[in-house]
Amino acid sequence: MRISINKKTAVVTGGTRGIGRAIVERLLEEGVSVSFCGQSEENVQTALSQLSSRYAGKVFAKCCNVADLSDVNDFIRFSTDKLGGKIDILINNAGVGLFAPLEELTPDQWHRMINLNLNGAYYCCHEVVPLMKKNGGGYIINISSLAGKNPFAGGSGYNASKFGLNGFSEAMMLDHRNDDIRVSYIMPGSVDTQFSHGAPAAWKIAPEDIAEVVVALVTMPQRSLVSRVEIRPSKPVKQ
Repeated sequence: MRISINKKTAVVTGGTRGIGRAIVERLLEEGVSVSFCGQSEENVQTALSQLSSRYAGKVFAKCCNVADLSDVNDFIRFSTDKLGGKIDILINNAGVGLFAPLEELTPDQWHRMINLNLNGAYYCCHEVVPLMKKNGGGYIINISSLAGKNPFAGGSGYNASKFGLNGFSEAMMLDHRNDDIRVSYIMPGSVDTQFSHGAPAAWKIAPEDIAEVVVALVTMPQRSLVSRVEIRPSKPVKQ
């Protein structure tokens, strides 16, 4: 039977738009109190204003660069304070993709992807896991990508960050499953967001579809764990 997450608390990184924004909204619909972050103060305040009009007292936000450990520490402290001292759900969604052949990929671009996509998830988990253990458990979901198992030309940095995120997620799951902390990762294919840098396309996965997967995972009976999910467009454009 589906368990209720009403009155639970959640932290979502990269929550101002795209997949992260859809996850924030879907969790709020389920009665979850949510604290989210984004890198742009303007985007954070715009999203917070829009959501607060419907979920006053249930949604909180702070500007945070998850690639910066100090920023993460501040954001988690802020979130813990706003959410009544506990975090039941952590969604690591913040990420970036920069694509070029290896010889054209700059060291700065490489480090930006590794720091944001991989180190950022580690920083957030490292801060939140002790809180979850103290409060009797929780659920962590890392938003990865099919690029975490399918390398492609021009994707050396992005592939490396997502392959790493997948391995990190699986090892963390093994570390903490007996602490009643469930860990899953979701590997979407093409999602219709600004991340894809293209015109909107009806054939792509909608961000709301990923949000539905998140809710399905966190409402699974405690005895079960779906450790990873692959999700693809049903009818991609034929090549």
